[in-house]
Amino acid sequence: MISRRRLTRLLATAASGAGIVPAAGRAAAAPAGQAAAPAATGGSAGLGPVRHLRTDVLSIAYHAAGPAHGTPVVLLHGWPFSPVGSYAEVVPALVRQGYRCYVPYLRGHGETRFLHRGTFRSGQQGALGADLRDFLDALGIRRAVFAGYDWGGRAADVAAALWPERCAGLVSVNNYLVQDIAAAQNPLAPSVESGYWYFFYFLTERGRAGLEQNRKELARVVWHRNSPEWRFTEAELDEAATLWSNPDYVETVIHSYRHRLGAAPGDPRYADIERRLAGQPPITVPTVTLDGAADGVIPWTDGTSSAAHFTGPRVHHVIQGAGHNLPQERPGAFVSAVLEVAALS
Repeated sequence: MISRRRLTRLLATAASGAGIVPAAGRAAAAPAGQAAAPAATGGSAGLGPVRHLRTDVLSIAYHAAGPAHGTPVVLLHGWPFSPVGSYAEVVPALVRQGYRCYVPYLRGHGETRFLHRGTFRSGQQGALGADLRDFLDALGIRRAVFAGYDWGGRAADVAAALWPERCAGLVSVNNYLVQDIAAAQNPLAPSVESGYWYFFYFLTERGRAGLEQNRKELARVVWHRNSPEWRFTEAELDEAATLWSNPDYVETVIHSYRHRLGAAPGDPRYADIERRLAGQPPITVPTVTLDGAADGVIPWTDGTSSAAHFTGPRVHHVIQGAGHNLPQERPGAFVSAVLEVAALS
């Protein structure tokens, strides 16, 4: 349990120099129970060794770091990014404050594998949310803070909306990320549509071939355009590229973008989840939403346009200088948000 006085100090420290446009929060976080983690091999500095667990569908690779009885937080990465790069600075900062951090590799990425050859290689939102729920089940974690961006933010939003009893608090970059697939054919402003070029590219077989043949260089373009102020290094891109040799990477990515635009059917396994998501369920748990002021694909907002989707305590921040990969570009702001969500309980 984090005391209110200590939480105030932590928030002030984390926010200092992070480029946060301030917002207020209150109260303290509740701890959640968890089981012992499976054995691990390999490793990545700061995130802990690579571990593996099994759900009904996947063998999920993940990192875990921090005190065994610390408040659990699941940090979820986006596409086409690396959980190691995204959370390399976030995890040590949270561990120092007593959190137990879990950083899974999403389906189709890194060492995460489908258990059965015949399983639908789905990248749809219902699958991502279910994977998070199943990840908690496999670890024996009753409740955790969910925090993520892009694909990972969508997984967190889906799980928080459908299974709020599992979510102690939510940090979501770009606000409410549950897709309204029924409205997918409604055009947005041309300035926004142009940033979604790869959504439409992946609708074509040319796009599938392009992703297959040019995984790293396609990601380079996305990184530059979606985070125009981020000065990433070649080493950071190389590290992320190791994840994309996963044998299910192309199929999972292509399905994700085709499904969200209503151009591909979903996995029947997740049909009930998708029916519930079609109703745009509200998020009732305490939430901190973040927008990057320099996001090249999703324009920043003041949070009011998505406010109706959050019926529990919620604050919103605009992070100066941050693009789409916010936790890697502005880790201090992301850490501050995780700490702040405890104040909203």
